Amino acid sequence: MTFSDRGKEVLKIVVEGYIETGEPVGSRTVAKRCSLNLSPATIRNVMADLEEMGYLFQPHVSAGRIPTEKGLRFFIDVLLEPEELSPLQRAQIERLYEEPGGDLAALMKRACRLVAAFSHYPGLVMLPPLRETVFKRIEFVRLRPKQILVLFVSSSGMVQTRVVELDEDLPEGELRRMAEYLNEMLTGLPLREVRERLMAEVERERKAYDDLRARALKIGGRSLMLVEGDREVYIEGQTQILQEPEFSSDARRMRQLLEALDRKGRLLEILDKAIKFKEEGVQVLIGSESRIEGLEMCSLVLSPYGLQDHALGSWG
Repeated sequence: MTFSDRGKEVLKIVVEGYIETGEPVGSRTVAKRCSLNLSPATIRNVMADLEEMGYLFQPHVSAGRIPTEKGLRFFIDVLLEPEELSPLQRAQIERLYEEPGGDLAALMKRACRLVAAFSHYPGLVMLPPLRETVFKRIEFVRLRPKQILVLFVSSSGMVQTRVVELDEDLPEGELRRMAEYLNEMLTGLPLREVRERLMAEVERERKAYDDLRARALKIGGRSLMLVEGDREVYIEGQTQILQEPEFSSDARRMRQLLEALDRKGRLLEILDKAIKFKEEGVQVLIGSESRIEGLEMCSLVLSPYGLQDHALGSWG
């Protein structure tokens, strides 16, 4: 439906007022903020029209209006004007990458913390999948009979550990030699190429009858399969949103929100969608659009990041 200028102005003021206070916005507040010099009676008529169209909702007769998800969607898609980062914020981002000591995971955590500080909301970041990284080394540590800890390190500094059950018990010395063999063969290869190399070596070792190498290839292949598709998600600044009026005065809603943020598997699904729609850039999922129980009163702002030709992860 085509909006008049007064309809857009009133909807924008109601949305901004609701975001600020968490309370319904009345016609008197709109009249004070409106730049179109409209009377309170005219504003009430416009608000009634917007409610009839499904963009506003009146909780009860004597209250003002709050925006519906439809109204918020129109605000974001049409009325919202992006703001430039301040010089101070740009300087903080530049300093972020100059800080010493840190693998990729540490850098992501720092950046996520900065996003939370800028927005005053929880920051989310999904790390790149291991298959997009480069193999650096693998280590096998014997935990108990027929059980080992596999430690995988990528060239970016990402570390993954998995416990693997074996068909036989292997001594520490043999596990060390197996890891040395795999590291000599695989170091420097993109992880997506490692499986092909392992399969080729398995076929070759069948003919060579080298028992240690064959077992190394078998255990290495199983171990990498366990970590290859894994994704990690970091959350920083969870408590920032608790300062919002909707949550600070409602313990049940606050608990639901914190529980939702703790469901990392569901958050990973949402963050992964941002990668699949890289061409769309920044996306906003309003309320129920996220399909995460407990986040119905929130919106997720998502954006992919990565190389020029393809996305590796996403922020929120």
